[in-house]
Amino acid sequence: MKYLFIYLALVNAVAFVLMLVDKIKAKKKLWRIPERVLLGVSAIGGSLGGLLGMQIFRHKTKHPQFFIGIPVMLAVHIVLLVVLYVKVFA
Repeated sequence: MKYLFIYLALVNAVAFVLMLVDKIKAKKKLWRIPERVLLGVSAIGGSLGGLLGMQIFRHKTKHPQFFIGIPVMLAVHIVLLVVLYVKVFA
């Protein structure tokens, strides 16, 4: 369980930083991080970091696949963590 939390901390940090980097690149009209990468990192456990990055940096907040998709991913991740916690510690 300890390694799961380390993994989640790292993948959420990556998702958060990717949102920041993509926002900076968007402002400077530079090459962007593909949306599938941003969504993919969120899907593999970085949904909280992705959501925080969206809100703090005001990035991708008008794209339905982000403002709907990432909160749905976060809800699924929370449910999976609760189920895993109950199975391990019950």
